[in-house]
Amino acid sequence: MTASHKKLASQMIKLVKKGIANAYAPYSSIPVSAGLYCEGGEIFTGVNIENSSYSLSMCAERVALFKAVSSGYRKFLLLLLYSPEFEFILPCGACLQTLYEFSPELVVATMNTNGAFKFYPLKTLIKRPFKL
Repeated sequence: MTASHKKLASQMIKLVKKGIANAYAPYSSIPVSAGLYCEGGEIFTGVNIENSSYSLSMCAERVALFKAVSSGYRKFLLLLLYSPEFEFILPCGACLQTLYEFSPELVVATMNTNGAFKFYPLKTLIKRPFKL
């Protein structure tokens, strides 16, 4: 990825790591925090929120995305993910599809506990997205 993606991810580390304290993951024991960088420079964060009825749970990525969309944003440059329990966590299929709806050119950054990053263009993570 570009140097600008790494710079954006570095700017978001504190927000994403701070957010992990708000994750609600009593069933998986895998707290996840996400930061979504909007085209205008705004950053929205989200954490996973689990439910005993698993289908009612919500991933951190979609929480951040839904906060951004409900605030009027539609274009996103970078998604940063972090979990202290999982090395370089990646979005699930539902999150990939939802993110693709708004920003097919999005870059997904994932971070480990040592602050190292891996970057993936969204298009490499979702091979055949659903499109109308």
